[in-house]
Amino acid sequence: MNLTATEACRKREEVRSSRRAWKRIKQNYELYLFLLPVVLLYLVFRYYPMYGVQIAFKDFSPSKGIGGSEWAGFKYFIQFFESYTFWPVIRNTLSLSLQSLLFSFPVPILVALMLNQMMAKRYKKFVQTVIYAPHFISTVVLVGMLHVFLSPNSGLVNHILTWLGGEPILFMADAGWFRPLYILSGIWQETGFATIIYLAALAGISPELHEAAIMDGASKWKRVRHVDIPGILPTIVILLVLAIGNIMSVGFEKAFLMQSDLNFTSSNILPTYVYQQGIQKAQYSLSAAIGLFNSGVNIILLVIVNRAAKKLTETSLW
Repeated sequence: MNLTATEACRKREEVRSSRRAWKRIKQNYELYLFLLPVVLLYLVFRYYPMYGVQIAFKDFSPSKGIGGSEWAGFKYFIQFFESYTFWPVIRNTLSLSLQSLLFSFPVPILVALMLNQMMAKRYKKFVQTVIYAPHFISTVVLVGMLHVFLSPNSGLVNHILTWLGGEPILFMADAGWFRPLYILSGIWQETGFATIIYLAALAGISPELHEAAIMDGASKWKRVRHVDIPGILPTIVILLVLAIGNIMSVGFEKAFLMQSDLNFTSSNILPTYVYQQGIQKAQYSLSAAIGLFNSGVNIILLVIVNRAAKKLTETSLW
């Protein structure tokens, strides 16, 4: 009898909490209507396509469809792991991702810290506008600019090298130059956007901390070291976790546009390899298996790095 009474009380409490929740939804229905397009967007373009993930485990045939194709188990995963292109593609992807992270990630932090110390507001706004403007340039235009400026015949860079007594360099056709050009162009294009995030975090630091540091005789460098950097550390950690969680997902578009037969040994990364197998060679199951492998590695890295960040800094995504 006591157990029955306890269960009845629990059910009544659940009903009451459900009614309270529906009451709050009715009172704030405008806010939920604002969320509805985002929810629909994710359902249609993020969750519904997950139905097609099973192609990676099937001998997919467009004529039979996803449901009618026969199951193949881990056949295409094994085929990818045993292929001669597996290690070169993984090596190129990790090398490009890690180098991009190493050189690109700290730049917005340094720029934001320097801009935050500027006293001339007009000059500060001018610099912000100049470094933020490249973010609006499309990847196609960016790669086109690289071809124009680095052309061996008419490019400005090679003209300067020739004027200094050097020889023209085939930048876009040299495998050794692919990664530096990819990383440097990415820094130029994305530094401004990331800088705004760190400037917003710096603006949230209490001025009283700086005033107290000045009263204690702290120099600008010490204020940056002991006030600004600890103040934006949670933002740095969150963005770093997100960056490492996408370390296998290098931007396809720019790598594909910069890719040529002459720099293929460096520019052939996982996203371009998936395009080659899935679109050019119509090996849908193999490309789906590679994409699923890529996503799985990213998820594992995200969980590990997030847990490490939570233990070390007490800041994490969840």
